[in-house]
Amino acid sequence: MDKQALLVSKAKASVFTMRYISQFEASDIDSDDIDLRFEVDGTETGTTVSIVDECGHAAQIITALLDENIQLQRGKDALEAVALALALRDDMRDAREQLEAAERRIAEFERSETQLISERDDAESALNDAYKAVMGHAPEWSNWFSFENAIDEIELACELWRNQTDDVIQFRQRIAELEAREVMLPDRKSEIFWPGDAAEFDILGYVIAVKSAIRAAGIKVKE
Repeated sequence: MDKQALLVSKAKASVFTMRYISQFEASDIDSDDIDLRFEVDGTETGTTVSIVDECGHAAQIITALLDENIQLQRGKDALEAVALALALRDDMRDAREQLEAAERRIAEFERSETQLISERDDAESALNDAYKAVMGHAPEWSNWFSFENAIDEIELACELWRNQTDDVIQFRQRIAELEAREVMLPDRKSEIFWPGDAAEFDILGYVIAVKSAIRAAGIKVKE
């Protein structure tokens, strides 16, 4: 039997005795001692008790019960405090893990931001070089002239250059074709241009013959 159960048993016995004494009239009590009479299993029995001793005994039991209750309450409070501390520890552990996870995410964001800034700087440098190579001067970045505007201008300039290049290629091909053509000019010494015994060269006839030869080669002659 533990301490609390023993105290409860003693308290019940004391309560029985005190309740028995309380049934007496005050006039029936003429001394400190009082006879207690009761039956146990059909047999009358009893004892003489001291009211003062019984009251003191009851007071001791009540005090012991109060002390025990206080100890139990303290134990309960201690257990609750331990449970609360464990819960707080778990909460702190969770909070720490969440904080560490947040710090890792922040570090990742910072690394990503640094990488993005570096990539942006590289892109700006490359675009700056490309713009300067195409347009002949460096771009002047502003709120009204962005990367997109620079790219549009480069694409437009490249398209114009491509068209001009195509025209140049066609011109060169045409020149090459013209240069490849052979014109068989008439012989200046031919009798055709020295009619009869004439000592004078037929310049007009020769010019007409030259024009005909040029036209025969597929080349227009402007009159």
